[in-house]
Amino acid sequence: MYTRPVRFEWDEAKRETNIAKHGIDFLDVPEMFTSLMLVGTDSRKDYGEARKIGFGFIRGRLIVVAFTERNPNVTRIISARKANRREKAHYQEAIADELGKN
Repeated sequence: MYTRPVRFEWDEAKRETNIAKHGIDFLDVPEMFTSLMLVGTDSRKDYGEARKIGFGFIRGRLIVVAFTERNPNVTRIISARKANRREKAHYQEAIADELGKN
């Protein structure tokens, strides 16, 4: 969960494309950052910036969001989509592991 004030930004054309392709509006993504989120580094390729992948919930659905932190107070949303079956299983395992540590 993010506890510091954060402003979210995105490319408006990318937002429209994301809605058409995945049915997820970037306007809804900040909701994910107000509750428990699993976050990791996106190291699949060199994007020229440090990108992160977050797993969290929007209206009860597990969503995968790619984002970057432009500075400590600005988070840029890159994409968001519904998690697939493999990602849901990974999320459940990671949360169970984390809760087992406490």
